[in-house]
Amino acid sequence: MKRIDFEAHFITDEWVSMMFERKGYPRYVRDKETNRCRVLWGPDGDEPIGDILLNKLLDLGEGRLKDMDAFGIDVQVLTLTTPGVELFDADTATELARKINDALSEVIKRHPDKFIGYAALAPQNPEAAADELERCVTELGFKGWKTGSNYGDSYLDEKKYWPILERAERLGVPVYLHPTFPAIPQLRTSYGFALAGAPFGFGVETAMSMMRLILSGVFDEYPSLKIILGHLGEGLPFLLKRIDYPYVKPWFLADARPPLERKPSECLKTNVFVTTSGNYFDPAFMCTYQALGIDRILLGTDYPYEDAEECMEFLKGLPISQEDKDKVYSLNAGQVGIGV
Repeated sequence: MKRIDFEAHFITDEWVSMMFERKGYPRYVRDKETNRCRVLWGPDGDEPIGDILLNKLLDLGEGRLKDMDAFGIDVQVLTLTTPGVELFDADTATELARKINDALSEVIKRHPDKFIGYAALAPQNPEAAADELERCVTELGFKGWKTGSNYGDSYLDEKKYWPILERAERLGVPVYLHPTFPAIPQLRTSYGFALAGAPFGFGVETAMSMMRLILSGVFDEYPSLKIILGHLGEGLPFLLKRIDYPYVKPWFLADARPPLERKPSECLKTNVFVTTSGNYFDPAFMCTYQALGIDRILLGTDYPYEDAEECMEFLKGLPISQEDKDKVYSLNAGQVGIGV
């Protein structure tokens, strides 16, 4: 059974040079004592990276393919790592996105059986971003768009960004809503990456971003739009019934909730897919399995940030049928536009 990894990240040499040369945020810096690379998100936030990760992100050839073979991964869906272009000024971001997409296209041409592309877009210019998505899908053969969970001072649910979502629905490609450093001030504290980063803040803000999308009514407007979330749904399957609270309790007046054609839980169950990336905990998987169903779960390793071998061993040991595992490995991929 083919295994398709829906979350694998990359960067280019040009990207690294640009990130080190930048004066604004976000940018790469090196620690003066250790020389270790960090992402400086702002005066109140940074994330450790290190050269091992940088080199793995840059490797789009022999080393990456060797890792894929070792872990039993047949295909990687490649996306630009965070921070993406969403936090730059509009002109810079638009130009960078096109360059990154063209570079990724060349990589895929060299290894068409191994790599699939998701576009990098600059939502700062929504109409241009929608056109770039269409170019990536119709000319470069990409299969989706990966975006960060915030754009600094705004989120994807705001109507100025809906032209991109309309185009994604029309093209039949999903949007991977991926964590980035949170914009929520209460998460950007002296507790550092432990609160703001992957252990907690990334997931909290991405779940909030997803809920904003649902409550905005975007799925009423674009009922076939598909969103992918990592980490088994960023905690939302655990809250599946709770998020319907203001829509099912009789004492809530209509003005206490946005008008929706469907309950929030129904949007999650029909418009959202989740990947296994970086959440290798049996109770978390079984919660997602029971809440959303096996048909909504995709394989994701979060390469190279997470251990792909740990992911595959975790999935192998789950108390579910081989048929269900095969759905996670690749059979569900057809629902988001990738044939086995």
